[in-house]
Amino acid sequence: MQPINHPVLKLALDVHVQSIVVAPMADALLKPVRRFRPVDFLSWVKSQRAAGWTIVSCYEAGPFGYGLHRQLSALGVTNYVIRPRNWDEHHGRVKTDRTDARAMLVALDRFVAGQTQALALVRVPSEVEEQQRARSRLRQKLVKEKKHLAQHGRGVALLFGQRLKGRWFGPRNWPRWEQQLPQPLIELLEPLRQVIGHLHVQIEALTQKLEESMTLPIPRGLGLLTVATLEREVCDWHRFRNRRQVAAHTGLVPGEHSSGESRRQGSVTKCGNPRLRWALCEAAWRLVKYQPHYRLVQKWWPRLSDPHSAGKRKQAIVALARGFAVDWWRIRTGQTTPQKLGLELTQP
Repeated sequence: MQPINHPVLKLALDVHVQSIVVAPMADALLKPVRRFRPVDFLSWVKSQRAAGWTIVSCYEAGPFGYGLHRQLSALGVTNYVIRPRNWDEHHGRVKTDRTDARAMLVALDRFVAGQTQALALVRVPSEVEEQQRARSRLRQKLVKEKKHLAQHGRGVALLFGQRLKGRWFGPRNWPRWEQQLPQPLIELLEPLRQVIGHLHVQIEALTQKLEESMTLPIPRGLGLLTVATLEREVCDWHRFRNRRQVAAHTGLVPGEHSSGESRRQGSVTKCGNPRLRWALCEAAWRLVKYQPHYRLVQKWWPRLSDPHSAGKRKQAIVALARGFAVDWWRIRTGQTTPQKLGLELTQP
């Protein structure tokens, strides 16, 4: 980010469904906070651009996606999507749209002046990348909902003194349960079973589409779905400039509390992409089983093979997952080859 030396209109946006709260700063002069409807806000921005203002704005990433960012960019606005944060830095216990927008504006002003650490920018995916990632996330959401409904059915059965085990809702198991369970319980479980069955059909259809989309060679044992999740969550491996950025994005780096001569590291920060983190940890366990010659598996094998330390095994898996993310980044960006790392690839 290069400092902007000419007059500029800075806008910090607190975005909601039916309104956008705007904290403006013209040159170095603060203006009153205003509230717009989304359509009126875009018209106002267009009028400010027509008046000759160079506009720089920002808003927090959230459930509204990146549509507003693309609309502002089309109007010639330099917009930044930033990571959400608690703007009440002094813990004054006052949080309103106005105070949040004001605090965001101060950070934006510092960022435009050249203090690049004042804001944590979020990479805006292309529309194609966003659609592909949404399909992968929809599948994960449906899987989670399916598990929730299955567990709810087990809870209902406990109220009748019955214990349902495993895939009680499946076509193989349900006829057996129908013969054992009382009729009132069957009537309660039947709607759940039908919904779970419908979700299962949708999950299988999404899984097939995700697997069919994979054309690049994948590490043996990982499976098409795992690699498809990695690719869609990252979007573009060339976005990272070094291995530290890759590791930080996964959220698998250790936390740290250091002061003076004291240095203490703790559990992982979990500040990155949670879906990517889940996929990497799943991939790490599979690498241990199917890729014994992979360099990181050999490195962490002494801990992984220790039957008396489950905690150390989990730490080793986290380290392996973090290292694999870096290695896969190096492979996907042409910095190394799978053969040098001891990875065996297979064609989908």
